[in-house]
Amino acid sequence: MSQLTREPGLDLSAPRGRSARIRELIREGARIALNPQPEWLDHLDRATLGKNATIAEDPVLAAAVRRASRANLFYWAAANVRDPGAPVPANLGPEPLALARDLVRRGLDSIALEIYRVGQDVAWRDWIEIAFELSADPHELRELLVVSSLSISEFIGATLAGIAAQVELEHHELARGSHAERREIAEQILNGAAIRQESAEATLGYSLDRPHTATILWSDDFEGDHIYLDRAADAFSQAVGSTRRLTVAPTAATRWVWVADAADLDGDAIEQALNTAPGARVAIGPTAHGIEGFRRSHLDALATQRMVTRLQSHQRVAFFNDIQLVDLITQNTETADRFIKSTLGEFESANPELRAILLTYLHQQCNVSRTAKLLFSHRNTLLRRLESAERMLPRPLSQTYIRVAVALEALQWRGNHPNSR
Repeated sequence: MSQLTREPGLDLSAPRGRSARIRELIREGARIALNPQPEWLDHLDRATLGKNATIAEDPVLAAAVRRASRANLFYWAAANVRDPGAPVPANLGPEPLALARDLVRRGLDSIALEIYRVGQDVAWRDWIEIAFELSADPHELRELLVVSSLSISEFIGATLAGIAAQVELEHHELARGSHAERREIAEQILNGAAIRQESAEATLGYSLDRPHTATILWSDDFEGDHIYLDRAADAFSQAVGSTRRLTVAPTAATRWVWVADAADLDGDAIEQALNTAPGARVAIGPTAHGIEGFRRSHLDALATQRMVTRLQSHQRVAFFNDIQLVDLITQNTETADRFIKSTLGEFESANPELRAILLTYLHQQCNVSRTAKLLFSHRNTLLRRLESAERMLPRPLSQTYIRVAVALEALQWRGNHPNSR
């Protein structure tokens, strides 16, 4: 970023180096920055996440970047509300330190500087907009922009210095174990690199010549101890009947898990097993064989995790085979919303139980007897409920049952809907 320099005539060596008027303008602007316009935050997110595809495609890493970028913005603004224009100390709170740890784990710590500088550029452009809303006096604007430019630059510099120290500590910690080697080999396989299978297996401590079921375990809580994710990995392995497992921790709040020779992938059993780790969520890829299966199953699990995160779904267990169609139609959320509304009409906001009944009926190929048995419901009761559901649909179910089934599938994964489960 092209930062402003000290201009002739500005006495920045005076107490706090700022006039009372400029201090008040900075405080007022900082209050505005503490309540930013949504488009400012969206722009900040797009800019910082757009610097690296690996980060953008990993929901946990992307969330860590968003949290750290916003934390820096609010930290600087809050400091300037308290004491406008005064030097702002480095932000070494939980968000930037968690991001530093995660970037080191993924071997991406070299891009931390770029992420922070991009965030600085975006924040500076937004701050200029705020400044021009606060004053039209060119002398006031000149002093306000010089003072705040130096403040932002020094704050980011101090924060990056603190982050660099944390990164060095993380490197020392990782050097003491085999985690970094396992992660590197796993990522080489996932990226399709040519590797010697024997040496890879020796490093991983895991046979690649087997059927693999890849799982991504993660937590939406980015603070605190995530040891429960390791318990969740144990519980998942037991639930699917596997005694061979590889676990890689790409971030503090994520575990990549591969189990070999899974005997049974029962969703209810897996969800029950995860009760030992209440904060854990799981995305499960399909079982596939060999090195390519190792890779493919993980990428499908990652696609599942991204969809669950994109739709803000509250469901804890998600199988790729269950969400593949929903993932395809919800790549563009606005288009998906229009499809759901046009297909379901007022039934979109119907009671979740009634929506679930209709979806079960459609899954049973519109067979009333099988549906009633599955739902432990009397046939006549089920018919009355289906009639009630059809009255709310904009078009007859007999003409649109495929579209309705797809819309209901998408709706049950859409966690930000007021009536979603």
